[in-house]
Amino acid sequence: MTETAVASADAGLSLKELARRNGLSASGRLPSLPEYTRDLWAYRHFIRAHSSAKITSSLGNTKLGAVWQVLTPIINAAVYYVIFGLVLGGHEEMPNFIAYLCIGVFVFQFTQSTVQTGANAITGNLGMIRALHFPRASLPLSAAVVEIRNFVVALFVLMGIVLLTGEPITVQWLLLAPLLLLQSFFNLGLGLFMARYGSKVRDVKQLIPFVMRFWLYGSAVLYPVTKFRDVLSGWKLEVVEANPLLVFIELARHALLEEAVLANTPTVLWIQATVWSLVVGVLGYLYFWRGEKGYGRG
Repeated sequence: MTETAVASADAGLSLKELARRNGLSASGRLPSLPEYTRDLWAYRHFIRAHSSAKITSSLGNTKLGAVWQVLTPIINAAVYYVIFGLVLGGHEEMPNFIAYLCIGVFVFQFTQSTVQTGANAITGNLGMIRALHFPRASLPLSAAVVEIRNFVVALFVLMGIVLLTGEPITVQWLLLAPLLLLQSFFNLGLGLFMARYGSKVRDVKQLIPFVMRFWLYGSAVLYPVTKFRDVLSGWKLEVVEANPLLVFIELARHALLEEAVLANTPTVLWIQATVWSLVVGVLGYLYFWRGEKGYGRG
């Protein structure tokens, strides 16, 4: 019987075309931004589970456990109150200085913690990165989710402090919800930026405490924001008052305090907060995505 040769449907195709037809892609290829975003959404359950595991592991070995999530900012606020409120007389310059100070410390620490954990998101998980395939942005996203959870708990403690110091509950307290959303988006972008930059420049983690301390003193956390106007004017004052952390802190004080003296009008502060959140959030995401192929290598 004569054998008949049957031509394959793939005959004559180049390797690239053959791979595309069978759903294959080049190893180490940078996915497109929409594709990368879809992958992240598909891994949302992993991000949630990873963040829960991090909370459990970080607090499981301590006697107070989750209490440290709110105890740390309270202790910091107490130390700053002794120094800046009693020793330096800050309580005489600002009505309800305790609440004013606590709001600044709690809001600032939200961003500070996200920056610190974000810088370690890649370098602290190299074993997982080299062993498993998943979008690497899942790690700084997971770290940011942990800090958001911690801050939500801290917010309830902060509202209790504000009430105990004599502030009434007002409709403006509802402004904390959009403020939390904006600052979380800002922190996420900052955390993504620090995750990639920290993976490339390992020494940056040693500089973060000094940078954040300088940022703390420049954000009117420990003293009335009006002090800037005593020494600055013109464009210099505008630059200082546009500091994103100062903006978020001022909006929190506007929401919780009746007699808070603000750096700008609430309208200007909300516009600044929205712009900062969008710019830092989007650019941080783009910056991290561009480095996707290099994480865990070298």
